Amino acid sequence: QVQLVESGGGLVQAGGSLRLSCAASGRTFSTYTMGWFRQAPGKEREFVAAIGGRESTYYTNSVKGRFTISRDNAKNTVYLQMNSLKPEDTAVYYCAARGGAIIFVQFSEYGYWGQGTQVTVSS
Repeated sequence: QVQLVESGGGLVQAGGSLRLSCAASGRTFSTYTMGWFRQAPGKEREFVAAIGGRESTYYTNSVKGRFTISRDNAKNTVYLQMNSLKPEDTAVYYCAARGGAIIFVQFSEYGYWGQGTQVTVSS
């Protein structure tokens, strides 16, 4: 079992930055692929970024060059640094985990989820 707790959301003006954190329980954190997803009101949950084995990373096109995912296995924590934020980035952001090193973008592939943290970007 893996428990995930997100933090770091908030209200920021367009062009600003936020760093989300996701703390995971368990002793095998380094073996999990960690992902960030987001869900805006009235929209489906969508993939944002993930970090897998050998710290390979993958991003959805709309955040490439603006967001950076990283992990600290000693702290059982994954981060999402979000720069140059836009109003369309407004959503609840969820941390997710799946066993194994391969990155998947489908949310159904992730078995563990955090409770979500709200990110609001004002124009």
